[in-house]
Amino acid sequence: MWEVAVGNTFGATALSSYGGFWISFAIILTPGGFSIIEALTTPDGREIAFVDSFGFFVMGWFIFTTLLLLCTLRSTVAFFLLFLTLDMAFLMLGIGYLHHLLGTPYTPLVRASGAFGIVAAFLAWYNALAGIADSSNSFFVVPVAHFPWSDKGREMRQKVNNDEARGLAEV
Repeated sequence: MWEVAVGNTFGATALSSYGGFWISFAIILTPGGFSIIEALTTPDGREIAFVDSFGFFVMGWFIFTTLLLLCTLRSTVAFFLLFLTLDMAFLMLGIGYLHHLLGTPYTPLVRASGAFGIVAAFLAWYNALAGIADSSNSFFVVPVAHFPWSDKGREMRQKVNNDEARGLAEV
């Protein structure tokens, strides 16, 4: 919630929303206490209604993450890749649950979702380290590439003196 205090709308939206996602995810999958899975299971033990509704739940998060992904296009490549892999994880998980066989999610897509989720986790840690390790508190700075159209990318392009480069080419 400190992102709200410092005026970072994107950070506040993303972090509080995904915090809510993990709380709701835990509520859905907690056995016994909330009985969500049991309420959506047929008397013969099939979980078709649960699998369908869970697939739609995850697809909602895919749409939300896609919107955030579009907002990262003026940031760094590493930050964009984090949201891209997270978006792919939600997409694969949602399709895996919606494309089921009598209540059993499609395993290859669910596994692919897990692989994208693991890559997203590593990228999240990389972005976190890149955000906190700077020249004031670290002996190294984590490299991040900026998109050429981003403010930082334009700033870096303006620092290049093309006249000097042309003069060297003539020599």
